[in-house]
Amino acid sequence: MPEVFVVFDAQLTSADGRRWVAQACGGIADDNLWEGWIEFLPLESEESPTRTPRETEQPNRDDLMYWAQGLTAVYLDGALSRALKAREGISPARAAARPAFETPARSGHERTGQSMPRAILDPFEVYQQGEDVLIAQLGALDTPRLRDLAVAYGFAARSESADASREALTAMIVSGARSGLSRPASETRRES
Repeated sequence: MPEVFVVFDAQLTSADGRRWVAQACGGIADDNLWEGWIEFLPLESEESPTRTPRETEQPNRDDLMYWAQGLTAVYLDGALSRALKAREGISPARAAARPAFETPARSGHERTGQSMPRAILDPFEVYQQGEDVLIAQLGALDTPRLRDLAVAYGFAARSESADASREALTAMIVSGARSGLSRPASETRRES
């Protein structure tokens, strides 16, 4: 069952002047990992809530709470822009302290039936909160999840990451997020 992890005090204003309150929500995903998303509740009654696609996936509830508590105002502003861009509205008759949705919005680039690993978090988005935040979140992941992340974002080919240590995988991911570069997914798949 989804739950609200953090209700943020600061009001956010979208580009068109509408005001919103953000809450970080999460629950157990189909793969038994904890997924997190951000919901935006309107302060104007004629609006309906909106949500982001999955922002993160963590191995347990405590790690998801850690992620939610580390969200910054800058991150929330970007998340509001993304949510409004791919808006999936619902009825506005929801309580503010309960999730408005059962799951995060599904992003347009999610693919089904592919052999590409699924990344638990977006290292570029987390890096925007600070390199130390990215390192801390990577520290909560086990080696197979780090490997999936490195391959999914093109920081390493599947063959390169197969025998890489946890520290080497973390360094690859941090370096890739710092540079803002990744190999195209098609190039990564060819090397697999």
